[in-house]
Amino acid sequence: MVVQIISILTAVLTLTYVGLILYLRRGWGKLSLLNAGNSQFKTTVSVLIAARNEEEKIRKTIQDILAQDYPAHLLQLIVVDDHSTDQTSEIVLSFTDPRIQLIILNEKEPLNSYKKKAITEAIQLSDSELIISTDADCRMGSAWIKTIVTLYESGDYKMISSPVTYFEEKNIFEEMQSLEFLFLIGLGASGIGNGTPTTCNGANLAYRRDVFHELKGFHGIDNLASGDDELFMHKVASAYPRGIGFCKSMDAMVYTHAKANLDEFIQQRKRWASKSTSYKNKGIVVLGVMIWLFNFSIIMNALAGFINPIFWLLAAGSICLKMLAELIFLIPVCRFEGRMELLRFQPFLTVIHMFYLVYIGIAGNTGKYRWKGRLVR
Repeated sequence: MVVQIISILTAVLTLTYVGLILYLRRGWGKLSLLNAGNSQFKTTVSVLIAARNEEEKIRKTIQDILAQDYPAHLLQLIVVDDHSTDQTSEIVLSFTDPRIQLIILNEKEPLNSYKKKAITEAIQLSDSELIISTDADCRMGSAWIKTIVTLYESGDYKMISSPVTYFEEKNIFEEMQSLEFLFLIGLGASGIGNGTPTTCNGANLAYRRDVFHELKGFHGIDNLASGDDELFMHKVASAYPRGIGFCKSMDAMVYTHAKANLDEFIQQRKRWASKSTSYKNKGIVVLGVMIWLFNFSIIMNALAGFINPIFWLLAAGSICLKMLAELIFLIPVCRFEGRMELLRFQPFLTVIHMFYLVYIGIAGNTGKYRWKGRLVR
């Protein structure tokens, strides 16, 4: 009787997960590839960067933004120095381009989210129609802004999520992160393709300035250090269910680096997971719990196999279906980015992902994590 109940639960969780991944694969396919072309652009753009101790990389990021193939009179860059203790501000000030503006935060009282404060201050200074946020350690091609604006001007979009990827990997650990990150970015894009946006990345996120003010910015989601991207997306999706797009173009890609070691990787993923229980759409929370339970059930079945070998069969069946569904999803996403070689890690990551997801699901919602030298929640 117990075996039958567990078998049924395992089957339900497995089919739910597989069905979800295949549904998201459909969403990816519904997104059309975009070519920027040579439009006569009219949208004013403010690129926002919240920077903290980024002296090693921010110069190249600024150079990439100033080199954009976009009308100079329509573009401004606002950098907010979030209490840096290095030469971040000095590097920004070394640029003489009048389109660059620097804000130095000087908050004496502790804040729930310094990054949300930095973005809010930058938007208050901006007078542009479209806000594009990125990070101080990112790189982008010269067509980045014009590609995003091409999509923006083609429809009634209030927010546009665009792709982010890792590059310049130094070892196998970083390459495996690239595949896992590519999977996450693909899931976010696919949700938008299906009309059910759930996740995005603040390193490449655009939204209307008037919509930010209309929705009172980060009010109501400022209890967490993170969430300037996903939680704000949910506010926009609630007000404008069809107002979010995804810019499916390599020209819109932002490039950043994988984490150098396991501790940095875990801290980042704990930060990302910390937002999950704060989603206003409880359907997304329930779905996330079911995914967690699915992965947890595989581990439990594998352990229970030492008591009754039939549980090993249940675990093996779930793993195989999980691997197949994820491969079906990853192939077109990897092809889009020209990173098909990363698929060699997929069988190994399918197994590792179970343990990682179960751990992060707990740790990300029960404790603090380190972010930019601060211990936050």
